[in-house]
Amino acid sequence: MASTTETSAERRRVEATGDPQSSVRLIVSGEDRPGIVAAVSTLLNEAGANIITLDQYSTDPEGGRFYQRTVFQLDGFAASRPELERVLEERLTKGLGLEWSLRPAGQLKRVAIFASKTDHCLLDLLWRHRRGELPMTVAMVVSNHPDLAEEVRPFNIPYFYVPVDPNDRSAAERRHLDLLKGNVDLVVLARYMQIITGGFLEEVGVPVINIHHSFLPAFLGAGPYARAKERGVKLIGATAHYVTEDLDEGPIIEQDVVRVRHSDSAGDLQRRGADVERAVLARAVEWHCEDRVLRDGNSTIVFR
Repeated sequence: MASTTETSAERRRVEATGDPQSSVRLIVSGEDRPGIVAAVSTLLNEAGANIITLDQYSTDPEGGRFYQRTVFQLDGFAASRPELERVLEERLTKGLGLEWSLRPAGQLKRVAIFASKTDHCLLDLLWRHRRGELPMTVAMVVSNHPDLAEEVRPFNIPYFYVPVDPNDRSAAERRHLDLLKGNVDLVVLARYMQIITGGFLEEVGVPVINIHHSFLPAFLGAGPYARAKERGVKLIGATAHYVTEDLDEGPIIEQDVVRVRHSDSAGDLQRRGADVERAVLARAVEWHCEDRVLRDGNSTIVFR
């Protein structure tokens, strides 16, 4: 079993060295109580699994919520999976009242990326994916403008242009749902400048991640960098979060900031802000695709 003192980079390296066909992630959550870690470790040991990494967190040992992410190696997992699931159901669900999920590490999440005319986040994700830095399959790029089609073409990713009528979004949403349903495990809004409705979120049935600058709520609407410059801001940043019906108020996955100077122009702020947005969104997508992000109400636990 890997040491709990390893850095996050070391843990990811350890996980990556295993056989993806026999490497499995087990996510456990529920009301905290004594014996959870022991129960998980015991049943995995009995199944012949070797635990590679284990992270856990409790919101409060007295009546709080417990979260655990375990990565283990188990030769012949496909054949032994039904029996392992039976034991998990018996001991964790019925015995301890916990929820759990199993996912082979080699089973990559299918991702749809939505974008408008701004390309920096979209192209960064595609570039990182091509370099093997993001463990996912990009199923499609969807945009309400045709402008980025030629930029996406070299990546050999399907590009769907779906115009949006601001007076009637229902036709575009229906087309989006037709493209997505059953085909993706995650939707990423890479500076997609359209409102996402509650009806769409309910029907799409998969998580949606958004990225935006961190000036909210101080500088709403158009031209936030120019207005931030007028106010003399000294920090600019970005926030990646899950999308809920409450616009830009969903559970936060990752944030970052950079310092700026009084001599920086509004254009300088915007360029540096774009750099932060790219990095923050890439980390959020990577962590989600590696099952490192667990939702706790309107907050998140991120095992990095």
